[in-house]
Amino acid sequence: MADIAYPNGFDFEQVWAELKEIREIQKETDRIVRENAKQLGGIHNRFGEIVEYMVAPNLQAKFREIGLSFQETSKDKVIMDKNGKFLFEIDILLENGEKALLVETKTKPTTEDVNDHVERLEKMRALADVKNDSRKFLGAVAGVVMTENVKDYALKKGFYVVEPSGETFSIIVPEGDYKQKAW
Repeated sequence: MADIAYPNGFDFEQVWAELKEIREIQKETDRIVRENAKQLGGIHNRFGEIVEYMVAPNLQAKFREIGLSFQETSKDKVIMDKNGKFLFEIDILLENGEKALLVETKTKPTTEDVNDHVERLEKMRALADVKNDSRKFLGAVAGVVMTENVKDYALKKGFYVVEPSGETFSIIVPEGDYKQKAW
C-alpha cells in the first residue's frame, strides 16, 4: 500500500492505525459499561434485600394483628418443578396449615411487579393442585416507596400492601370495593 500515492498527503496507513486504536478503545469502553451495569444491578438487588430484611422479622406479628396467624416464615424460597427446573422465587413466604401468603418485596414496586406477582400466585396454585395441596394462597406486595397508583393497583388485584409507617410498617387490607383474593 505504500506504493500508492494518495492526493493531499493522505496517509492510508496512519488512518488504518488510528481506526484500529479506536476499535480497541471501543472494546475497552464496552467492557467498562458492561461491568458498571453488572455492579449497578448488584446494588439494585441489595436494595431489594434491605426491604426484605426490614419487613420479614415482624411480618408474622403484623399479620396476626389483622387476624392472620402464620407459624412459619421462609425467605428467598425457590420453587422448582418435579424435574428440578427453576420456576420462580418467593421473597417471603408465610405459612400455616390452611393458608400461605406470598410476599413480593421491592424498593419501589411497579404495576408490572404486581402483575408478575399475580402470575407467580397462579403458578403456585397450579403447582399446589398437582400436589393436592388445598391451602389458599394469598398475596402481598411490600415496598419502601409505594406510589398511590401502585398501592391502588395492588389492592384491586386482591393483595395486601405492606408499606413503611413511622418506625415500623403497616399492612393495608384489600376491602370495600377491593376484594381480598385467594388463589
